Amino acid sequence: MLKRKAMTQLENWVNNKYKKCLIVQGARQTGKTYLIERFAENNYEETVEINFKEMPSAFDIFSGDLSVDSMIMAFRFRFPEKKMKPGKTLFFFDEIQECAEAITSLKFWADDNRYDVIASGSLLGIDYKRSSSYPVGYVDYMKMYGLDFEEFLWGIGIAEDLIESVRPFLAEKKVVPDAIHSQMMAYYRQYLAVGGMPEAVQEYVVSKDFREVDRIQRNLLQGYQYDIAHYATAEEKVKAEKCYLSLSRQLLDKENHKFQYKEIENGARAQKYYSSIEWLLCADIIHMSRSVTDIRYDLDDYARNELFRVYTTDLSLLIAMKDFSLKQFIVENTLSGNTKGGLYECAVADALYKSGYTLYYYRNDTTKKELDFLIQKNGIVIPIEVKSGNTRATSLTSVIKNKKDIPCGYKFIDGNMGINENGIITMPLYMAAFI
Repeated sequence: MLKRKAMTQLENWVNNKYKKCLIVQGARQTGKTYLIERFAENNYEETVEINFKEMPSAFDIFSGDLSVDSMIMAFRFRFPEKKMKPGKTLFFFDEIQECAEAITSLKFWADDNRYDVIASGSLLGIDYKRSSSYPVGYVDYMKMYGLDFEEFLWGIGIAEDLIESVRPFLAEKKVVPDAIHSQMMAYYRQYLAVGGMPEAVQEYVVSKDFREVDRIQRNLLQGYQYDIAHYATAEEKVKAEKCYLSLSRQLLDKENHKFQYKEIENGARAQKYYSSIEWLLCADIIHMSRSVTDIRYDLDDYARNELFRVYTTDLSLLIAMKDFSLKQFIVENTLSGNTKGGLYECAVADALYKSGYTLYYYRNDTTKKELDFLIQKNGIVIPIEVKSGNTRATSLTSVIKNKKDIPCGYKFIDGNMGINENGIITMPLYMAAFI
Protein backbone atom coordinates (compact mmCIF):
# COMPACT_ATOMS: atom_id res chain seq x y z
CA MET A 1 0.00 0.00 0.00
CA LEU A 2 1.32 3.43 -0.92
CA LYS A 3 1.49 5.70 2.10
CA ARG A 4 -0.66 8.80 1.64
CA LYS A 5 -0.78 12.06 3.60
CA ALA A 6 -4.55 12.09 3.17
CA MET A 7 -4.78 9.21 5.65
CA THR A 8 -3.81 11.66 8.41
CA GLN A 9 -6.63 13.97 7.28
CA LEU A 10 -9.11 11.09 7.55
CA GLU A 11 -7.84 10.24 11.03
CA ASN A 12 -8.18 13.87 12.10
CA TRP A 13 -11.75 13.85 10.81
CA VAL A 14 -12.80 10.70 12.66
CA ASN A 15 -11.30 12.00 15.92
CA ASN A 16 -13.17 15.32 15.72
CA LYS A 17 -16.20 15.15 18.01
CA TYR A 18 -17.91 17.87 15.91
CA LYS A 19 -17.45 16.02 12.61
CA LYS A 20 -20.11 16.06 9.93
CA CYS A 21 -20.48 13.78 6.93
CA LEU A 22 -17.26 13.89 4.89
CA ILE A 23 -17.13 14.44 1.13
CA VAL A 24 -13.81 13.39 -0.41
CA GLN A 25 -13.39 15.20 -3.72
CA GLY A 26 -10.75 14.93 -6.39
CA ALA A 27 -9.93 13.84 -9.90
CA ARG A 28 -10.54 10.25 -10.97
CA GLN A 29 -7.98 7.56 -10.09
CA THR A 30 -6.21 9.60 -7.38
CA GLY A 31 -6.75 6.79 -4.85
CA LYS A 32 -9.88 8.01 -3.05
CA THR A 33 -11.70 4.67 -2.88
CA TYR A 34 -8.68 2.59 -1.92
CA LEU A 35 -7.63 4.98 0.84
CA ILE A 36 -11.12 5.21 2.35
CA GLU A 37 -11.47 1.41 2.35
CA ARG A 38 -8.13 0.99 4.17
CA PHE A 39 -9.11 3.73 6.61
CA ALA A 40 -12.42 1.98 7.31
CA GLU A 41 -10.66 -1.34 7.98
CA ASN A 42 -8.52 0.33 10.65
CA ASN A 43 -11.23 2.38 12.36
CA TYR A 44 -14.59 0.55 12.22
CA GLU A 45 -16.01 -2.87 12.99
CA GLU A 46 -17.73 -2.93 9.60
CA THR A 47 -18.26 -0.86 6.49
CA VAL A 48 -21.41 -0.60 4.40
CA GLU A 49 -20.16 0.43 0.97
CA ILE A 50 -22.12 1.35 -2.12
CA ASN A 51 -20.53 2.27 -5.43
CA PHE A 52 -23.35 3.91 -7.37
CA LYS A 53 -21.75 3.13 -10.72
CA GLU A 54 -21.46 -0.57 -9.90
CA MET A 55 -24.78 -0.85 -8.00
CA PRO A 56 -27.37 1.44 -9.63
CA SER A 57 -30.11 -0.67 -8.03
CA ALA A 58 -29.09 0.93 -4.70
CA PHE A 59 -30.68 4.18 -5.90
CA ASP A 60 -33.93 2.75 -4.52
CA ILE A 61 -32.65 3.15 -0.96
CA PHE A 62 -32.74 6.92 -1.43
CA SER A 63 -35.84 7.19 -3.61
CA GLY A 64 -38.37 7.59 -0.80
CA ASP A 65 -38.26 8.71 2.82
CA LEU A 66 -34.77 10.00 3.65
CA SER A 67 -35.06 9.65 7.42
CA VAL A 68 -32.07 7.71 8.74
CA ASP A 69 -34.29 5.03 10.27
CA SER A 70 -35.95 4.42 6.91
CA MET A 71 -32.60 4.28 5.09
CA ILE A 72 -31.13 1.93 7.71
CA MET A 73 -34.09 -0.42 7.30
CA ALA A 74 -33.58 -0.45 3.54
CA PHE A 75 -29.86 -1.10 4.00
CA ARG A 76 -30.60 -4.01 6.37
CA PHE A 77 -32.81 -5.70 3.77
CA ARG A 78 -30.13 -5.25 1.11
CA PHE A 79 -27.22 -6.28 3.39
CA PRO A 80 -28.75 -8.71 5.92
CA GLU A 81 -25.29 -9.88 7.02
CA LYS A 82 -24.39 -6.39 8.33
CA LYS A 83 -25.06 -5.47 11.97
CA MET A 84 -24.97 -1.69 11.38
CA LYS A 85 -24.18 -0.73 14.96
CA PRO A 86 -24.23 3.04 15.63
CA GLY A 87 -20.71 4.33 16.24
CA LYS A 88 -19.17 1.09 14.93
CA THR A 89 -20.23 1.22 11.28
CA LEU A 90 -19.02 3.46 8.46
CA PHE A 91 -21.34 4.11 5.53
CA PHE A 92 -19.25 4.76 2.42
CA PHE A 93 -21.03 6.11 -0.65
CA ASP A 94 -18.65 5.95 -3.61
CA GLU A 95 -19.25 7.73 -6.93
CA ILE A 96 -22.01 9.63 -5.15
CA GLN A 97 -22.32 12.08 -8.03
CA GLU A 98 -24.37 9.38 -9.78
CA CYS A 99 -27.18 9.56 -7.20
CA ALA A 100 -28.53 13.05 -6.47
CA GLU A 101 -30.80 11.79 -3.68
CA ALA A 102 -27.84 10.21 -1.88
CA ILE A 103 -26.16 13.63 -1.85
CA THR A 104 -29.34 15.14 -0.42
CA SER A 105 -29.43 12.43 2.26
CA LEU A 106 -26.14 13.60 3.78
CA LYS A 107 -28.03 16.38 5.57
CA PHE A 108 -30.16 13.81 7.39
CA TRP A 109 -27.21 11.55 8.27
CA ALA A 110 -25.43 14.59 9.73
CA ASP A 111 -28.49 15.67 11.72
CA ASP A 112 -29.04 12.16 13.08
CA ASN A 113 -25.34 11.82 14.03
CA ARG A 114 -25.46 8.11 14.97
CA TYR A 115 -23.39 6.90 12.04
CA ASP A 116 -20.22 8.12 10.34
CA VAL A 117 -20.66 8.71 6.61
CA ILE A 118 -18.02 9.31 3.94
CA ALA A 119 -19.00 10.13 0.36
CA SER A 120 -16.59 10.17 -2.55
CA GLY A 121 -16.83 11.36 -6.13
CA SER A 122 -14.74 12.68 -8.98
CA LEU A 123 -17.21 14.93 -10.79
CA LEU A 124 -19.03 16.64 -7.92
CA GLY A 125 -18.36 20.12 -9.28
CA ILE A 126 -20.44 19.75 -12.43
CA ASP A 127 -24.21 19.91 -12.89
CA TYR A 128 -24.53 16.26 -13.87
CA LYS A 129 -27.52 14.83 -11.92
CA ARG A 130 -27.42 17.84 -9.61
CA SER A 131 -28.87 17.26 -6.14
CA SER A 132 -32.15 19.09 -5.61
CA SER A 133 -31.08 19.98 -2.07
CA TYR A 134 -27.33 20.16 -1.61
CA PRO A 135 -26.34 19.64 2.06
CA VAL A 136 -24.58 22.98 2.57
CA GLY A 137 -23.42 23.27 6.19
CA TYR A 138 -23.84 19.55 6.87
CA VAL A 139 -20.63 18.22 5.34
CA ASP A 140 -16.89 18.50 5.79
CA TYR A 141 -14.70 18.46 2.68
CA MET A 142 -11.37 16.87 1.85
CA LYS A 143 -9.51 17.12 -1.46
CA MET A 144 -7.49 14.19 -2.81
CA TYR A 145 -4.63 14.63 -5.26
CA GLY A 146 -2.13 12.36 -6.92
CA LEU A 147 1.04 11.60 -4.98
CA ASP A 148 3.36 14.52 -4.35
CA PHE A 149 7.14 14.10 -4.53
CA GLU A 150 7.49 13.26 -0.84
CA GLU A 151 4.84 10.53 -1.11
CA PHE A 152 6.63 9.23 -4.21
CA LEU A 153 9.84 8.96 -2.19
CA TRP A 154 7.98 6.97 0.47
CA GLY A 155 6.64 4.72 -2.28
CA ILE A 156 10.05 3.88 -3.78
CA GLY A 157 11.36 3.01 -0.33
CA ILE A 158 13.27 6.09 0.81
CA ALA A 159 13.27 6.10 4.62
CA GLU A 160 11.35 8.94 6.24
CA ASP A 161 14.34 9.99 8.36
CA LEU A 162 16.37 10.50 5.18
CA ILE A 163 13.64 12.66 3.68
CA GLU A 164 13.36 14.63 6.91
CA SER A 165 17.10 15.26 6.85
CA VAL A 166 16.63 17.33 3.67
CA ARG A 167 14.18 19.79 5.23
CA PRO A 168 16.73 21.67 7.40
CA PHE A 169 18.64 22.71 4.29
CA LEU A 170 15.51 24.56 3.16
CA ALA A 171 14.74 26.01 6.58
CA GLU A 172 18.32 27.20 7.11
CA LYS A 173 18.91 28.18 3.45
CA LYS A 174 22.01 26.00 3.31
CA VAL A 175 23.58 24.31 0.30
CA VAL A 176 22.61 20.65 0.07
CA PRO A 177 25.72 18.40 0.00
CA ASP A 178 26.39 17.24 -3.57
CA ALA A 179 25.98 13.54 -2.76
CA ILE A 180 22.48 14.19 -1.39
CA HIS A 181 21.49 16.80 -3.96
CA SER A 182 22.45 14.73 -7.00
CA GLN A 183 20.52 11.72 -5.71
CA MET A 184 17.48 13.84 -4.87
CA MET A 185 17.51 15.27 -8.41
CA ALA A 186 17.72 11.73 -9.82
CA TYR A 187 14.68 10.72 -7.77
CA TYR A 188 12.93 13.92 -8.83
CA ARG A 189 13.44 13.19 -12.52
CA GLN A 190 11.95 9.73 -11.98
CA TYR A 191 8.95 11.42 -10.39
CA LEU A 192 8.57 13.83 -13.32
CA ALA A 193 8.49 10.87 -15.72
CA VAL A 194 6.13 8.73 -13.62
CA GLY A 195 3.86 11.42 -12.17
CA GLY A 196 1.74 10.98 -9.08
CA MET A 197 -1.20 8.82 -10.13
CA PRO A 198 -1.20 5.88 -7.68
CA GLU A 199 -1.54 3.12 -10.30
CA ALA A 200 1.43 4.45 -12.28
CA VAL A 201 3.55 4.91 -9.15
CA GLN A 202 2.70 1.41 -7.89
CA GLU A 203 3.72 -0.09 -11.23
CA TYR A 204 7.02 1.78 -11.12
CA VAL A 205 7.66 0.63 -7.54
CA VAL A 206 7.10 -2.99 -8.55
CA SER A 207 8.67 -3.19 -12.00
CA LYS A 208 10.76 -0.05 -12.61
CA ASP A 209 9.52 -0.49 -16.19
CA PHE A 210 8.79 2.86 -17.84
CA ARG A 211 7.02 1.10 -20.72
CA GLU A 212 4.46 -0.32 -18.32
CA VAL A 213 4.19 3.05 -16.60
CA ASP A 214 3.56 4.64 -19.98
CA ARG A 215 0.81 2.13 -20.77
CA ILE A 216 -0.95 2.95 -17.48
CA GLN A 217 -0.59 6.70 -18.01
CA ARG A 218 -2.16 6.45 -21.46
CA ASN A 219 -5.03 4.35 -20.08
CA LEU A 220 -5.61 7.00 -17.42
CA LEU A 221 -5.61 9.74 -20.05
CA GLN A 222 -8.11 7.71 -22.07
CA GLY A 223 -10.26 7.42 -18.94
CA TYR A 224 -10.29 11.19 -18.54
CA GLN A 225 -11.32 11.55 -22.16
CA TYR A 226 -14.11 9.04 -21.51
CA ASP A 227 -15.33 11.15 -18.58
CA ILE A 228 -15.46 14.19 -20.83
CA ALA A 229 -17.40 12.25 -23.46
CA HIS A 230 -19.75 10.69 -20.90
CA TYR A 231 -20.47 13.57 -18.54
CA ALA A 232 -20.05 16.76 -20.56
CA THR A 233 -23.09 18.16 -22.30
CA ALA A 234 -23.51 17.41 -25.98
CA GLU A 235 -22.47 20.99 -26.74
CA GLU A 236 -19.26 20.73 -24.71
CA LYS A 237 -17.97 17.19 -25.41
CA VAL A 238 -15.77 17.83 -28.46
CA LYS A 239 -14.69 21.31 -27.37
CA ALA A 240 -13.69 20.21 -23.85
CA GLU A 241 -11.62 17.31 -25.20
CA LYS A 242 -9.87 19.60 -27.70
CA CYS A 243 -9.07 22.08 -24.92
CA TYR A 244 -7.70 19.33 -22.69
CA LEU A 245 -5.52 17.68 -25.34
CA SER A 246 -4.08 21.07 -26.33
CA LEU A 247 -2.33 21.37 -22.95
CA SER A 248 0.86 19.64 -24.06
CA ARG A 249 1.22 22.26 -26.80
CA GLN A 250 0.21 25.09 -24.47
CA LEU A 251 2.78 24.11 -21.84
CA LEU A 252 5.64 22.21 -23.48
CA ASP A 253 5.89 23.50 -27.04
CA LYS A 254 5.88 27.27 -26.69
CA GLU A 255 7.59 29.91 -24.56
CA ASN A 256 4.51 31.84 -23.42
CA HIS A 257 2.37 29.49 -21.35
CA LYS A 258 -0.71 31.70 -21.22
CA PHE A 259 -3.63 29.62 -22.47
CA GLN A 260 -4.13 30.51 -26.13
CA TYR A 261 -7.25 29.45 -27.99
CA LYS A 262 -5.37 29.39 -31.29
CA GLU A 263 -3.53 26.28 -30.02
CA ILE A 264 -6.86 24.44 -30.07
CA GLU A 265 -7.66 25.26 -33.68
CA ASN A 266 -7.03 28.06 -36.15
CA GLY A 267 -9.23 31.04 -35.47
CA ALA A 268 -10.52 29.73 -32.13
CA ARG A 269 -11.91 32.35 -29.73
CA ALA A 270 -12.84 32.55 -26.05
CA GLN A 271 -16.49 32.98 -26.97
CA LYS A 272 -16.51 29.42 -28.31
CA TYR A 273 -14.21 27.63 -25.86
CA TYR A 274 -14.24 29.38 -22.46
CA SER A 275 -17.30 27.45 -21.25
CA SER A 276 -15.38 24.23 -21.98
CA ILE A 277 -12.47 25.41 -19.83
CA GLU A 278 -14.93 26.14 -17.02
CA TRP A 279 -16.41 22.65 -17.36
CA LEU A 280 -12.98 21.00 -17.15
CA LEU A 281 -12.18 23.10 -14.08
CA CYS A 282 -15.43 22.20 -12.30
CA ALA A 283 -14.87 18.52 -13.15
CA ASP A 284 -11.43 18.53 -11.44
CA ILE A 285 -9.77 17.64 -14.74
CA ILE A 286 -7.62 20.79 -14.82
CA HIS A 287 -6.47 23.49 -12.45
CA MET A 288 -5.83 27.10 -13.28
CA SER A 289 -3.44 29.97 -12.57
CA ARG A 290 -4.94 33.41 -13.21
CA SER A 291 -3.13 36.55 -14.29
CA VAL A 292 -3.12 39.53 -11.89
CA THR A 293 -2.83 43.23 -12.67
CA ASP A 294 -0.89 44.04 -9.48
CA ILE A 295 1.36 42.18 -7.06
CA ARG A 296 -0.19 42.82 -3.70
CA TYR A 297 -2.44 41.14 -1.15
CA ASP A 298 -5.21 40.05 -1.72
CA LEU A 299 -4.26 38.75 -5.18
CA ASP A 300 -7.81 37.65 -5.90
CA ASP A 301 -8.84 41.31 -6.01
CA TYR A 302 -6.48 41.85 -8.96
CA ALA A 303 -7.10 38.60 -10.84
CA ARG A 304 -8.27 38.63 -14.47
CA ASN A 305 -10.56 35.78 -15.41
CA GLU A 306 -9.90 36.17 -19.13
CA LEU A 307 -6.11 35.63 -18.87
CA PHE A 308 -4.96 32.35 -17.36
CA ARG A 309 -2.73 29.32 -17.57
CA VAL A 310 -4.11 25.80 -17.38
CA TYR A 311 -2.38 22.71 -15.96
CA THR A 312 -3.29 19.04 -15.74
CA THR A 313 -4.19 17.84 -12.24
CA ASP A 314 -1.20 15.48 -12.31
CA LEU A 315 2.02 15.29 -14.30
CA SER A 316 1.13 11.72 -15.40
CA LEU A 317 -1.58 13.07 -17.65
CA LEU A 318 0.57 15.76 -19.26
CA ILE A 319 3.42 13.31 -19.93
CA ALA A 320 0.96 10.85 -21.51
CA MET A 321 0.02 13.50 -24.10
CA LYS A 322 3.56 13.26 -25.49
CA ASP A 323 5.65 10.53 -27.08
CA PHE A 324 7.32 7.91 -24.86
CA SER A 325 10.73 9.43 -25.67
CA LEU A 326 9.92 12.36 -23.37
CA LYS A 327 10.38 10.05 -20.38
CA GLN A 328 13.84 9.10 -21.60
CA PHE A 329 14.84 12.74 -22.03
CA ILE A 330 13.57 13.54 -18.51
CA VAL A 331 15.34 10.67 -16.74
CA GLU A 332 18.59 11.16 -18.68
CA ASN A 333 18.43 14.94 -18.10
CA THR A 334 18.71 15.74 -21.80
CA LEU A 335 15.68 18.03 -22.08
CA SER A 336 16.24 21.40 -23.71
CA GLY A 337 14.47 24.53 -24.91
CA ASN A 338 10.81 25.25 -24.28
CA THR A 339 10.08 21.66 -23.28
CA LYS A 340 12.53 21.78 -20.38
CA GLY A 341 11.35 25.16 -19.11
CA GLY A 342 7.70 24.23 -19.59
CA LEU A 343 8.02 20.92 -17.78
CA TYR A 344 9.78 22.49 -14.79
CA GLU A 345 7.07 25.15 -14.58
CA CYS A 346 4.40 22.42 -14.65
CA ALA A 347 6.25 20.48 -11.96
CA VAL A 348 6.35 23.47 -9.61
CA ALA A 349 2.68 24.21 -10.36
CA ASP A 350 1.90 20.58 -9.54
CA ALA A 351 3.71 20.80 -6.19
CA LEU A 352 2.06 24.08 -5.19
CA TYR A 353 -1.39 22.84 -6.25
CA LYS A 354 -1.01 19.63 -4.24
CA SER A 355 0.05 21.73 -1.23
CA GLY A 356 -3.28 23.55 -1.45
CA TYR A 357 -2.10 26.92 -2.82
CA THR A 358 -4.23 29.01 -5.17
CA LEU A 359 -2.01 29.98 -8.11
CA TYR A 360 -1.61 33.32 -9.85
CA TYR A 361 0.96 34.74 -12.28
CA TYR A 362 2.04 38.18 -13.48
CA ARG A 363 3.02 39.30 -16.97
CA ASN A 364 3.42 42.87 -18.20
CA ASP A 365 4.17 43.09 -21.91
CA THR A 366 5.11 46.78 -21.62
CA THR A 367 7.73 46.47 -18.85
CA LYS A 368 8.63 42.88 -19.85
CA LYS A 369 8.26 41.79 -16.23
CA GLU A 370 7.00 38.25 -15.74
CA LEU A 371 6.60 36.08 -12.67
CA ASP A 372 5.73 32.42 -13.17
CA PHE A 373 3.72 32.14 -9.95
CA LEU A 374 2.40 34.18 -7.08
CA ILE A 375 1.13 32.51 -3.93
CA GLN A 376 -0.15 33.88 -0.63
CA LYS A 377 1.04 32.65 2.73
CA ASN A 378 0.03 34.17 6.09
CA GLY A 379 -1.21 37.34 4.37
CA ILE A 380 2.03 37.86 2.42
CA VAL A 381 2.47 37.55 -1.34
CA ILE A 382 5.42 35.37 -2.40
CA PRO A 383 6.57 35.76 -6.02
CA ILE A 384 8.12 32.72 -7.71
CA GLU A 385 10.22 32.19 -10.81
CA VAL A 386 11.17 28.82 -12.30
CA LYS A 387 14.41 28.56 -14.25
CA SER A 388 15.75 25.66 -16.29
CA GLY A 389 19.23 26.90 -15.33
CA ASN A 390 20.58 29.26 -12.68
CA THR A 391 20.07 32.40 -14.75
CA ARG A 392 19.27 35.86 -13.39
CA ALA A 393 15.75 36.48 -12.13
CA THR A 394 15.47 40.13 -13.16
CA SER A 395 11.68 40.41 -12.72
CA LEU A 396 11.87 38.82 -9.29
CA THR A 397 14.70 41.16 -8.25
CA SER A 398 12.77 44.20 -9.45
CA VAL A 399 9.56 43.24 -7.61
CA ILE A 400 11.32 42.63 -4.29
CA LYS A 401 13.25 45.89 -4.62
CA ASN A 402 10.17 47.99 -5.38
CA LYS A 403 7.52 46.26 -3.26
CA LYS A 404 8.35 46.85 0.39
CA ASP A 405 5.57 44.52 1.58
CA ILE A 406 7.17 41.56 -0.23
CA PRO A 407 10.13 40.42 1.90
CA CYS A 408 11.41 37.61 -0.33
CA GLY A 409 10.86 35.56 -3.47
CA TYR A 410 11.56 31.99 -4.51
CA LYS A 411 13.60 30.92 -7.52
CA PHE A 412 13.39 27.22 -8.34
CA ILE A 413 16.25 25.92 -10.45
CA ASP A 414 17.87 22.75 -11.74
CA GLY A 415 20.63 23.41 -9.21
CA ASN A 416 21.38 23.80 -5.51
CA MET A 417 20.31 26.06 -2.63
CA GLY A 418 21.39 29.66 -2.33
CA ILE A 419 20.32 33.10 -1.15
CA ASN A 420 21.36 36.54 -2.34
CA GLU A 421 21.25 40.05 -0.91
CA ASN A 422 18.07 40.88 -2.88
CA GLY A 423 15.95 38.50 -0.81
CA ILE A 424 15.76 35.84 -3.51
CA ILE A 425 15.84 32.34 -2.07
CA THR A 426 17.19 29.97 -4.71
CA MET A 427 16.29 26.33 -4.24
CA PRO A 428 16.32 23.03 -6.13
CA LEU A 429 13.15 22.07 -7.98
CA TYR A 430 12.44 19.23 -5.58
CA MET A 431 12.16 21.67 -2.64
CA ALA A 432 8.80 22.86 -4.04
CA ALA A 433 7.29 19.79 -2.36
CA PHE A 434 8.44 21.00 1.07
CA ILE A 435 7.42 24.67 1.18
